[in-house]
Amino acid sequence: MLSRKGLVAVSVIATAIVVVTALNWSLSEKRVDPVVETLYTVQDPQFLRSMGAMLGPPLLPGNRVRGLRNGDEIFPAMLAAIRGAKRSINFESYIYWSGRTGRDFADALAERARAGVKCHVLIDWVGSEKISADLLNEMKQAGVEVRRYNPPHWYKLARLNNRTHRKILVVDGRTGFTGGVGIADLWSGHAQDPEHWRDSHFQIDGPAVAQMQSAFDDNWSEVTGEVLHGEAYFPALVPEGAPAGTQMAQMFISSPGGGGESMQLMYLLSIAAAAKNIRIANSYFVPDDATVATLVAALGRGVKVQIIVPGPVIDSQPVRSASKGRWGPLLRAGAEISEYQPTMFHCKVMVVDDLWTSVGSTNFDNRSFAINDEANLNIYDREFARQQIAVFGDDLAHARRVTLEEWEHRPWRERAMEMISSPVGEQL
Repeated sequence: MLSRKGLVAVSVIATAIVVVTALNWSLSEKRVDPVVETLYTVQDPQFLRSMGAMLGPPLLPGNRVRGLRNGDEIFPAMLAAIRGAKRSINFESYIYWSGRTGRDFADALAERARAGVKCHVLIDWVGSEKISADLLNEMKQAGVEVRRYNPPHWYKLARLNNRTHRKILVVDGRTGFTGGVGIADLWSGHAQDPEHWRDSHFQIDGPAVAQMQSAFDDNWSEVTGEVLHGEAYFPALVPEGAPAGTQMAQMFISSPGGGGESMQLMYLLSIAAAAKNIRIANSYFVPDDATVATLVAALGRGVKVQIIVPGPVIDSQPVRSASKGRWGPLLRAGAEISEYQPTMFHCKVMVVDDLWTSVGSTNFDNRSFAINDEANLNIYDREFARQQIAVFGDDLAHARRVTLEEWEHRPWRERAMEMISSPVGEQL
């Protein structure tokens, strides 16, 4: 039997665990659910002013963004850019695991570092738990500067749950990549079976790449104190008379320490500005009350809302349960929600009114909105939106729509799991 001192010690430890857990699950400032009125549409110039002046860096013209589907397209493009680097490589990823894919990237990065290219790699401490010491050592011995984001220290336990979920690759300050993929064999292939996930990534050339480089610097300087600047990282990107493309784009970031809810506000303003349609493809769709209310209001204005989420193949069943528990008001208001069937659906894409597209690392949940460091690339271009709508349609053809009747008559076991999962599902 414990003594009084022992009981006190146990009580103190238990209290500390509860406090640290509570702090980690709510890293941002006290939240007030935002209410976003519909004052203009996506086509109104005011929308671009809001996205640029009010929320983030300006949208810049002259970009070319190319969509890439699944590992068979994504990894060769990223590796080709790395192998062609002349001056600098800056790479940030939440997931970096061992395996063939991890080896390919480590070899390419190490070769460039030995050739004199400045290589900086930032991987999340939690997301890189499955990377082997030999891959890390290979890169470090070749001269790659490798750092892990937010490893545990006693003096910052209250920040332990803050992860970098950003996926950023910038080569020579001129070409960038972002989207949903991690560096792991699960993302290889072409989504042909449950062992090969469905995902999208994007390559960008043009002036918005400088914003992507700045986004990488944001976390690199936080971890190392080193400021990356100069011609190797921020070269001139707008040669006279020869823009990379015709698209307007911006790189939009958020973090708990610097506007934790700005990413959610970007999504809400986009939804509130919809006049015709909203297409959302998202791997962890656990919308909070403000997001549900804004989507329901859009449906009330006659906006068509289509949502694709993972189906039975998912890496976290509690997330799927927590997601389903939030569908009621959306289905009753007329939203179309479909579950992707062949494999895990890991895309993070939103297209509004066939014009405004947001892609990147952000999920529709409070972990992404308030706890993680996230990065999205926003593109204001009708042709790019058309391309992503075609991809959305193809994914929809491999998904099964969930009706309101089916949702209302789901088994009690599912309802019980939703109740259990709801408080923790968005944290996973």
